[in-house]
Amino acid sequence: MTIAGPSGSGKTTLLNLLGGLDSPSEGQVFLNDTELSSMDKNQLAETRLRNIGFIFQSYNLIPVLTAEENVEFILMLQGMGSLERKIRVRKAFEELDIGEYLHRKPNEMSGGQQQRVAVARAIVSEPLIVLADEPTANLDSKTGNMLLDIMAEMNRKKNITFIFSTHDRMIMERAHRLVILKDGTVIQDEIK
Repeated sequence: MTIAGPSGSGKTTLLNLLGGLDSPSEGQVFLNDTELSSMDKNQLAETRLRNIGFIFQSYNLIPVLTAEENVEFILMLQGMGSLERKIRVRKAFEELDIGEYLHRKPNEMSGGQQQRVAVARAIVSEPLIVLADEPTANLDSKTGNMLLDIMAEMNRKKNITFIFSTHDRMIMERAHRLVILKDGTVIQDEIK
């Protein structure tokens, strides 16, 4: 699903609500029949850790960690063993064709490289849902298309739902469902 609209229309706010980062002032947000706003802080953190991957527009990589450590960190928090973590991380880096960045820190990578590491971090644990805020914003069209192909494959093979917030026409054209916002209101909801 893709959420589109002009700047200030509410795209990022909607992603934050869906991810339990913000609470709605009215209405409810459910994930697997559980209302997110009814959870306490710890339950919400656990739900995000186990079920939701995030790709932030600003990457949110930890500056003192290498790319590999940034991606592995989620799996470590989930309690996954060291060997399985390494295998999962290497596989994610292979899928995204970023193996050469494993040992680089964020300040040693371009914006596009950091974005692909952020994508690897979001998908490595195979969450139920990945919320992606402008995931192709810092990528050239070839890399952006490759990334969207990988996400489409993960949707098919692993049943991961991807929800994008974007201005990118390429993402809008490929979306199975397109929701357009204006001033915080849905003005179009089209299933393709």
